[in-house]
Amino acid sequence: MNDFLRIITHARRFKSAIKELGVEQLEEIKLKLQKIIDDRIAEEAAAKIENAERIEKIRKYKELLAADGIDPLDLQEGSSAEKQSKRMPRQPKYEIWNEAGEHITWTGQGRMPNVFKARIDAGETLDTFLIDQ
Repeated sequence: MNDFLRIITHARRFKSAIKELGVEQLEEIKLKLQKIIDDRIAEEAAAKIENAERIEKIRKYKELLAADGIDPLDLQEGSSAEKQSKRMPRQPKYEIWNEAGEHITWTGQGRMPNVFKARIDAGETLDTFLIDQ
């Protein structure tokens, strides 16, 4: 398809491609191409009319809403003003002090920190690191 467009949109390439065709064949191609162009023009005109009608309907509805004192934004149920706030971070459930004296906590969700993993592999249980609350 790309080659076709490259040929048909370039005058010399197009002329070279159709040089073996007769006048009758060229007239047939002309009629077919003209029909395609006319159809495309009609489709675009219909789309413009539909869009104009849609815009007019929207304008009428806005006028009706304004007459009743309703803001169009009030009709949107999932408006940005009603979005839920970001959830709070989860409190740590486990804690440990590593060899460097750093206090490391873990909520119990996501990947387990390597410090916890190493101590569990050494034989300790996860319950030994629970934070007393």
